[in-house]
Amino acid sequence: MNLLASLMRTVVPIVAGLLISLAARVGLHLNDATATAYTTAAVTAAYYALWRALEELAGRIGWEPLRTLAGLLLGWAKPPQYDGKQA
Repeated sequence: MNLLASLMRTVVPIVAGLLISLAARVGLHLNDATATAYTTAAVTAAYYALWRALEELAGRIGWEPLRTLAGLLLGWAKPPQYDGKQA
């Protein structure tokens, strides 16, 4: 289950970044594929950083609704726990 959680926490922000960047592209003329790739990467990184920081903050102050929301928007409701064993 930890492998699934870690994969979900990686894939969901990437998909979210792609969708957000595609939405931002509407009305803009970004003909250069490199610019589109950089935009996707930047938006994905910003999305992940924002929700991961909020998840951490919510855990520190004990605000579970925000922690759960941040976890869900990262693709899983809680951070995966790694025990050092390989699946």
